[in-house]
Amino acid sequence: VYGAQHPPLDPRRHRLSLNSKSKKPSTFHEFARSTNDAWDIDDEEDDGMFSLKQPSSSPVQSRSMPQTPCVKFIKAPEETEVVKSCSDAQLNVNAGMLVKQQSLPVRPVIPLVARISDQNASGAPPMTVREKTRLDKFKQLLASPNTDLEELRKHSWSGIPREVRPVTWRLLSGYLPANRERRDLVLQRKREEYFGFIEQYYHSRTDENHRDTYRQIHIDIPRTNPLIPLFQQPLVQEVFERILFIWAIRHPASGYVQGINDLVTPFFVVFLSEFVEEDVENFEMASLPQDTQRNIEADSFWCMSKLLDGIQDNYTFAQPGIQIKVKALEELVSRIDEDVHVHFQKCEVEYLQFAFRWMNNLLMRELPLRCTIRLWDTYQAESEGFSHFHLYVCAAFLIKWRKEILSMLDFQSLLMLLQNLPTIHWGNEEVGLLLAEAYRLKYMFADAPSHYKR
Repeated sequence: VYGAQHPPLDPRRHRLSLNSKSKKPSTFHEFARSTNDAWDIDDEEDDGMFSLKQPSSSPVQSRSMPQTPCVKFIKAPEETEVVKSCSDAQLNVNAGMLVKQQSLPVRPVIPLVARISDQNASGAPPMTVREKTRLDKFKQLLASPNTDLEELRKHSWSGIPREVRPVTWRLLSGYLPANRERRDLVLQRKREEYFGFIEQYYHSRTDENHRDTYRQIHIDIPRTNPLIPLFQQPLVQEVFERILFIWAIRHPASGYVQGINDLVTPFFVVFLSEFVEEDVENFEMASLPQDTQRNIEADSFWCMSKLLDGIQDNYTFAQPGIQIKVKALEELVSRIDEDVHVHFQKCEVEYLQFAFRWMNNLLMRELPLRCTIRLWDTYQAESEGFSHFHLYVCAAFLIKWRKEILSMLDFQSLLMLLQNLPTIHWGNEEVGLLLAEAYRLKYMFADAPSHYKR
């Protein structure tokens, strides 16, 4: 499955070539059978302890997401093995050449798609007077004895300054209380509670009834942001394994589902940024004091849990929340851009074939991580941002590419576009425009059911 976090397809490494003269598949299943996944390349038989079996169709605690035909499961990588997409090697070659040309071999060059900086790709000027005024306003709100959360949401909608983002996210997610005097005590208690869960439950990951859950988590972690060195560090991967395993066994109605692993990363990066000035991508987690590492882990767990509490029906058996949201997206697009909707019908493309991932991963596979962090500023400021406003963001995101969509005249090329939309250069400006359009759609349709449905 390809998204903004993976480089474009390299036809030389795939059986499927866009320039192939062979007969084009006419159905989604034919297309899926003729397409390789990024994790397939040069795969060998699994001899490790986590040999992956075909997922069972019966409901269990650990469950792969419904079989989207573009997804293919493989063996678990070794603990220190970095799983890369097919054209990542070429990216590394190009990156090496760039370092040589510039004579700056200080740090590994990170591909643009993997840069976490929350500024625009073209670079950002020094802080403007307006930005400094906004930062001062945030600091004033956060320093008050009882933070006005409604006022904080109002200012956060258009983006949160990096310096105050960690504490603002903790407040907006409901993890921290508005009362300033109580915050330290609450943080201490919740962090101790999380590590109490670790002591109580984590040893059971090898038990028979939890083994499948832990195995799937262990397989998925190396696939999380594979281009960013930070997430390939064994120490960071162990943190993610603990967070996801504890969450899964404390939520047996859903258990662990593929895609939840992505939802930890924005929180982890934001809370890590409190202690890192720049170049988060290459930061060595082991250089932080042990207590700081533990605090980042606990805070990431609790904030991710708060998020998932509002969208848990996305991950229960048969994932009904996602099914409903994808159907709602189809209805919405048919009203706001009938040409695009009819074009999908002509090409026999179903919304579920591309929008399932948009709902399951909250667009994290379609956008660089820096854009996801900016997007989540607004989601946390918006009432029901993750569960309701996300629908309108997806609609605005789809219509953003209407020209490219209408230029694709067959099933194969259209689906390839939708699974690899060119957002690699996106930054704050593009996300801001997307959110403005989403807000316009919400204003037009959310409270107007007669407009929303035919």
